[in-house]
Amino acid sequence: MKSKITKKFEELREKKEKALITYVTSGDPDLATTVDLVLTMEKAGADIVELGIPYSDPLADGPVIQRGAKRALEGGADIDSIFTMVKDLRKKTDIPLVFLLYYNSIFKHGIKSFLDKCKDTGIDGLIIPDLPLEERRELNEMMKDYPIDLIPLVAPTSEDRIEKILLDGDGFIYCISSKGVTGKRDHFEVDLKNFINKVKKYTDKPLAIGFGISDGEAIKNLKSLADGLIVGSAIVEKIEEGMKEGQIKEKVFDFVNELHKAIE
Repeated sequence: MKSKITKKFEELREKKEKALITYVTSGDPDLATTVDLVLTMEKAGADIVELGIPYSDPLADGPVIQRGAKRALEGGADIDSIFTMVKDLRKKTDIPLVFLLYYNSIFKHGIKSFLDKCKDTGIDGLIIPDLPLEERRELNEMMKDYPIDLIPLVAPTSEDRIEKILLDGDGFIYCISSKGVTGKRDHFEVDLKNFINKVKKYTDKPLAIGFGISDGEAIKNLKSLADGLIVGSAIVEKIEEGMKEGQIKEKVFDFVNELHKAIE
């Protein structure tokens, strides 16, 4: 059975459109706002939403998302309350939802219990930045019994490991645009066209570029390279701006709508 993520990419491909994938940290600044923001982003044109699970030591995240995670943790967000939030969210939208989280959060919760709750609440995919190829076999085996995609990440530094990394991937391939952590970038030092062409040699699954995409101009420049584009830190910045001005939803809607127009 095809996952909701696969169906979304197929639907967009038929219309010759690209996927806009947006990110928020669950519980930043609180879980009720997270629900509102997912619905707001969908209304503004997002096709898939990544929900970050806050973690105290987020090695792949830059300072903006780290601040978002800190706010969420200080507000009391944890895995159980996030699952409750997703269950509530699923009553209001059918948009594909992906958890972005660190493996320790799954391991500590209990792998089977975590996957059961993902299935029961309607999570469609997992992105786990700190799960290396050599360590993912157990999770891969367990996930065969669940309608959930394990979305692999490949980076320009993956080189001769790219083919192996992609073997068990589902949903889409997360192509990391830059070396280092998440965050806005003025330019990309990597030859992205060459990198994406390397990845395409080993898969026919949709490719989405993430890390550093911060505005409509970047989306216009990159959308011809891949099937989707991922925006994270720039949205969390809009949340921060909105918190100061009491206009979180308005700031996020306007920004995501700008991204949507750029990707059309």
